[in-house]
Amino acid sequence: MADIIPNLISEVACLGKGFPCGEDPITLVSLSLACSGLALVMVFYLVHKLKQNERGTDEMNKLSDKIQSGAKAFLVTEYKYLSIFVLLVFAVLVILYSVDPPTGAGNGDRVDGIRAGACFLAGAMLSAGAGWAGMIVATDANVRTTQAADKQGLAVALRVAFTGGAVMGFTVVGLGLLGVSLFFFLMTLNRSGQFLDNATDAETLIAAIDSLASFGFGASSIALFARVAGGIYTKAADVGADLVGKVEMDIPEDDPRNPAVIADNVGDNVGDVAGMGADLFESFVGSIIAAATLANGDPAKVALPFWIAGAGIVASVFGFFAVRTKDGANQRQLMMALHKGVILSSFLVLGLSAIIIWKLFEGDASDEGWKLYACIAIGLIAGILIGQATEYFTSYSFWPTQSITQAGVTGPATVIIQGIGVGMISCVAPVLVIVGTILGCNALSGQYGIAMSAVGMLSTLGVTLATDAYGPIADNAGGIAEMAELEERVRETTDALDALGNTTAATGKGFAIGSAVLTALSLLSAFKDKAAVETVDIGDPVVLSGVLFGAMLPFLFAALTMLSVQKAAGAIIIEVRRQFAQIEGLREGTAEADSDKCVAISTQSSVEEMILPGVYAVLSPLMIGLLIGPKCLTGMLGGAIASGMMLALMMANAGGAWDNSKKYIEIEGACGGKGTTTHKACVVGDTVGDPFKDTSGPSLNILIKLMSMISLTIAPIIRGWEDWQFWYWGFLPIGLAAIATVLVYHYFWKDTQDISAPIEDVIKTEAEDVIKIEAEDVKQVDTPAADVEAPAAEVSAE
Repeated sequence: MADIIPNLISEVACLGKGFPCGEDPITLVSLSLACSGLALVMVFYLVHKLKQNERGTDEMNKLSDKIQSGAKAFLVTEYKYLSIFVLLVFAVLVILYSVDPPTGAGNGDRVDGIRAGACFLAGAMLSAGAGWAGMIVATDANVRTTQAADKQGLAVALRVAFTGGAVMGFTVVGLGLLGVSLFFFLMTLNRSGQFLDNATDAETLIAAIDSLASFGFGASSIALFARVAGGIYTKAADVGADLVGKVEMDIPEDDPRNPAVIADNVGDNVGDVAGMGADLFESFVGSIIAAATLANGDPAKVALPFWIAGAGIVASVFGFFAVRTKDGANQRQLMMALHKGVILSSFLVLGLSAIIIWKLFEGDASDEGWKLYACIAIGLIAGILIGQATEYFTSYSFWPTQSITQAGVTGPATVIIQGIGVGMISCVAPVLVIVGTILGCNALSGQYGIAMSAVGMLSTLGVTLATDAYGPIADNAGGIAEMAELEERVRETTDALDALGNTTAATGKGFAIGSAVLTALSLLSAFKDKAAVETVDIGDPVVLSGVLFGAMLPFLFAALTMLSVQKAAGAIIIEVRRQFAQIEGLREGTAEADSDKCVAISTQSSVEEMILPGVYAVLSPLMIGLLIGPKCLTGMLGGAIASGMMLALMMANAGGAWDNSKKYIEIEGACGGKGTTTHKACVVGDTVGDPFKDTSGPSLNILIKLMSMISLTIAPIIRGWEDWQFWYWGFLPIGLAAIATVLVYHYFWKDTQDISAPIEDVIKTEAEDVIKIEAEDVKQVDTPAADVEAPAAEVSAE
């Protein structure tokens, strides 16, 4: 491995002769470091501004504190499990790259192991930290949003919820850009062996960026487990609460009598805030790492993704202040209020990017620079178009979602059929946009141009993530309003914000999927370079086998997460039924539900269920790469990217459309309004769509990025390997996967639960109540005892 860098490049010179050629590495990331500092300052400002809003009544504060304590308990439990995984991988990377370092002459640079391990640890810790910070603020903003909706109206409530979401957005971009910029600089220090003392030497820059692949690996790992576990948690609680509460007990959504309501609201934060934050944190830093890797040591091209990301932070700050609306606004007006922030940020990024291109690419390099500017603009526009397409298919202001509601007239089966059809056809527009982006940027500036389009798409993440994270806050605000038994007008206000949040969440997921595909494609190109895969022939049986195996993985992953939701939801259903059957006065509202029990069940179930999907995601690239070789692994990544994008788009959009088809009835009174058979049919569709849009769908974009990042990390190890050359090493990850499968099955899957059993207790209790009431009525008219027994027997039989 010691000869990788000399073979990789012979001589890389600056495109131009001016700035930044000859500059120190700290200069290359100076702007990004400054802008990351601005993002963190913005976070403190937003938190201060948020705390100026009132928290409401004691009952509202009690409910908010319960939600926050449940979210904290889940993340602490999850991070305890993940810390073991992180430390094990850290040790493996340190040992592996110390024994066989990828850089240096002679015996190589043994410090590479420490560098890879430190980058991995930093990526994991910053990703987890971003999710934790966002969750803490979101669980504080929910009650303030409820209070604003009660006392100040829709406009102020929107502003409060959006401020809470913006904390998540600026935390992710601030910590992400700070971490990747700082560790890039640190990785250029104390290089030895073949490297020159000049720190801007191309080989030094390449070696430093190679170490950053481990940073992305760490961020991807946390993102995957956080998204999977959070998604299982939130949808298990949601499905359990809906099926027992709405369907069996016929009580409203977020009714305080439902023991699973608190767990449901906790899930919104751990899944859609912490999980989504970790997801887009990885996309953000992954796009920068991919572009810098494909720069091949040119200082201007290395600096460009860092600077564009920094410019996006500045633009997002201005975009945040552009978001505002008026009281009484409808869904279109509310959506336009959020669009104003994104549109303003996008225009500012285009202007700032032009200045950056002019500064970095002077003289003979100017033509290349303006081609890259076009790629940045294409990526930015592509992100907006994907968001608009997703909004069309998931907002109830448009025909696709309305058609699902209309299909509910004939029952839940047609709701599901129509929803799946809408989800499938919704893939067309995003795919055309992504294909056009890839072809256009490839024609302009090759693989590096494609990577810069991903950076451009994610440059306004500060404000786009704010519009996404706003949704769970609005959802929680509605739950608190219902549980605190506030006036109906408050719930109407929060429902309007929640419906908007469903659309922005779906839009955010579409945006995340699109950016994930571009990022994964760039990482795939970087992997090919690092692993010395010169040509990939799709007709080669080895490559085609990899494509088929990779195309299967998203379906396996989605299946495991869907089954996990069903299993975890079953445990919640059993507990909720038990409480309704055994806690006297719970159904009447005179007794309090034991919500802590449901929170504990959701936490334990989701952490257990995240293990197997995570193991398969991490080990699959190692199995194929070590067992067969880099060509087959290249095919596997290509197949996973293609099928993963289709499945993720279909599931996310279908789920969002199902959800808003129900909201269309509840808010607009369509098809007769609440309580009708059409409404109940759409509730079933919403229940099916919950794991689609919040568990399996969003997890797939992390899957393809994680596998690409792991492949890039191991590329120096398998560089130049022929097919089956060292096949025996492949049995190591295969054996680990087999052992994990057996253990998970034995401890978590072997003992199935009888979900139908506890309902008998509920039915028995109801029957006993009826018998008691009828018996008392009979006594009042002095009916003979023999006559009393007859109706009692009839009720028991029923």
